Amino acid sequence: MVDGQLRTTDVTSAPVLNAMLSVPREEFVPRSRAELAYIDEDIFVADGASDEPARYLMEPSPFAKLVQLAEIESGDFVLDVGCATGYSSAVLSQLASSVIALECDEDLAASATGKLTELGYDNVAVVTGQLQAGCPDEAPFDVIIVEGAVDQVPDDLLRQLRDGGRLVAVVGNGNAGAAHIFYNADGVISGRKAFNAAVRPLPGFRRAAEFQF
Repeated sequence: MVDGQLRTTDVTSAPVLNAMLSVPREEFVPRSRAELAYIDEDIFVADGASDEPARYLMEPSPFAKLVQLAEIESGDFVLDVGCATGYSSAVLSQLASSVIALECDEDLAASATGKLTELGYDNVAVVTGQLQAGCPDEAPFDVIIVEGAVDQVPDDLLRQLRDGGRLVAVVGNGNAGAAHIFYNADGVISGRKAFNAAVRPLPGFRRAAEFQF
């Protein structure tokens, strides 16, 4: 995976590559899909609630590129939005000081908690709540990573960045998706497009329908 999918797609950060090498991805997918853990595709992990999208483990390359874009440092406090089974949080735990893993699906949150504890990722805390609301009780964060495509990044999330903090997310669905990075500089939020990325959507981030004349 690292040699065939990451290095070939411009993932060059040694800490990110080492983190991806160290975490056993097969431990964080359903047992029936363990043999598919390292393929270059999103991996289904749970049905969506109501009319929300199903949940997937993000394909390794776009995930690693998002993590690299965030430039996580060893002392950073990270919010992982939509942690699903906990794989992304395990990777982030190898780069940051501590990680809050936010998940809206209670069953996925329980699975993530159990697996992260079992494998000894003790600098990760799993929190259940609405993804678009973030985790204001634990804010501010140095880095926020959104683990799926969104129509837009809510202001509630951006307000949880520390001064100098970064948020990375894929904005737009399907082939229209693009990874963006947002910065908080003295309370002023700015952002830029970084690269194209087609990833699965997260629940709770659909843009509200607007009335048109």
